[in-house]
Amino acid sequence: MSATVDTPVVRRPYAGGGLAGAIVAEWVKLRSVRSPYICLVAGVAVTAVFAFYYGSIARINDAPRQPVGNAPVTSLLVGQFVFVVLAMITVTSEYATSSVRTSLLGVPVRHRVLLAKAVVNAVVAFAGGVLFGVLGMAVAWAPFQGHATFAVSEAAVQLCAMGLYCALVAVLAVGVSFALRASAGALTALFVLVSAAPSALTGLGGDVLLTLNDYLPQTAGMHMMHGGADAPYPAVVAALIVVAWTAAAQVAGLLMLQRRDA
Repeated sequence: MSATVDTPVVRRPYAGGGLAGAIVAEWVKLRSVRSPYICLVAGVAVTAVFAFYYGSIARINDAPRQPVGNAPVTSLLVGQFVFVVLAMITVTSEYATSSVRTSLLGVPVRHRVLLAKAVVNAVVAFAGGVLFGVLGMAVAWAPFQGHATFAVSEAAVQLCAMGLYCALVAVLAVGVSFALRASAGALTALFVLVSAAPSALTGLGGDVLLTLNDYLPQTAGMHMMHGGADAPYPAVVAALIVVAWTAAAQVAGLLMLQRRDA
């Protein structure tokens, strides 16, 4: 009678459902709450109001003819915070409720959690940015009253640039939120970096400060969306500057996510 040899069972550590599963999970979580819809409705309202105002002011001041897309681009100075806040709360709300532990149990490979949140927020922000651009162009056309131009190719480039900028800002917000974890700290840091710092440097003036301002994410983004017009560098360089800021935020967020307990 031969002896039976039991083959040891090798159990591999659970690694979650992969990146695709993590992205699906983040998408389900995002669309299951009211925050995205509230943010997008607020963004639509902000875009409509500011685009109409921009067109009206251009007409009243008899400004030179310009692309109609400049109106929604300018409205993004405020409208971008729709995507900043939305991206931020997808991270900080989980830390506030400790549900981030559940997320990390489901997807124990931590960089996948960050990447999944970044991908979902980027897609939503890109689509939202394009939507705001189309809406802003439509709303601003009437008050411009002949002070704006429209070309399909030019409008398409500006719409894609708006979508890209919104996506990058959202991914930047995800990284900063993972690095700081708390809503108050993350929102303060994002507001200072994205809005307050450019305003302060512009107000203070001076060649050095204005040059520094050109390399901040919002200013570079505006140069990109305006097609590099009156910018110290081409639109492609402007896009790379925003990408660099976004990458730095993601690295900071990943380091904190990997080194600190949930």
